[in-house]
Amino acid sequence: MVTRRSFLSASSLLLAPVIARADVIRGDFPAHEPELVQEVVVVAHVQTARLKELVSRRPALAKVSFDWGFGDWETPIDAASHIGNREAAEFLIANGARATIFSAAMLGQLDAVKAFITASPGIERTPGPHSITLLRHAMAGGPKAQAVVEYLKTVEGADERLADKPLTAEEAKRLIGAYVYGTVAIYNRFEVAANDKNQISIARPGHFARGLTHLGGYEFVPVGSEHVRVRFAEVAGAMTLTVHDPDVLVTAKKSA
Repeated sequence: MVTRRSFLSASSLLLAPVIARADVIRGDFPAHEPELVQEVVVVAHVQTARLKELVSRRPALAKVSFDWGFGDWETPIDAASHIGNREAAEFLIANGARATIFSAAMLGQLDAVKAFITASPGIERTPGPHSITLLRHAMAGGPKAQAVVEYLKTVEGADERLADKPLTAEEAKRLIGAYVYGTVAIYNRFEVAANDKNQISIARPGHFARGLTHLGGYEFVPVGSEHVRVRFAEVAGAMTLTVHDPDVLVTAKKSA
């Protein structure tokens, strides 16, 4: 299982200069290495010194974006904004990152937030990465963003979130486990787990888990992916999992 610690400990290897030989150029060249893009987004949350090291060495990294799963895209400035990392956000903007309504909210830029909403009515309802609302970004900005917080409290929809219907311990236990699809079970499977509050998450082997919001009836929405549905059902005595976007993308069966 990949952890943030183990990933970051190995990430320095990704920064070695690329030798211009056909036998060492990666298949995704000239795109940035996915592992490096992931690291930049991860460190933009709280590891500002490492962020500055990476972006100073390769400035285009200030604008990259990573998909955490089911279309939950996040840029470095997105990460800094919902955590409230002002130093990182200001550094990224100074190095070419595109400012957003979410960064403006966290940085306390009231006029900019108002201008966004005036120019694009309804944008206040659009959630950021991981389904974090506009108001929550402003709250992450602390005292310097308090004026934005107070304003957004008056704006309908600025903190609109899906209601997460609680599961009982027995219900969560019924769902957790490995769900297999395809022919190579070690790779073609989902791992469903629950935390101490009986909240469900889903992951592929070697990937970070995605939290699931329960809509009821064992139907879930992955965080950051409001149009995707993950549904559990018992079929012929076995629990199955289906992913819809909106058509069925995959069906997996819980292993014994």
